[in-house]
Amino acid sequence: MPHVIVKLWSGKSEQQKQKLAEALTRAVMSSLGYGEESISVSLEEVPAADWTEKVYKPDILDGSGKLYKRPGYNPL
Repeated sequence: MPHVIVKLWSGKSEQQKQKLAEALTRAVMSSLGYGEESISVSLEEVPAADWTEKVYKPDILDGSGKLYKRPGYNPL
């Protein structure tokens, strides 16, 4: 705990995905105070053609209660 799930377009290299997982782990440790041993990160690749139906509609439009950052510019 916690488990971070990232959905992204297909096509990133294993090196890029590993770098992202490491950066997210550091961010969770810094922001929430958990140790590295408590954090897991999962990357779910979604083809660009499926993005709207599989991610945008269910997770962004309909998932507003869980969404903390919307796409685009979001002034604080």
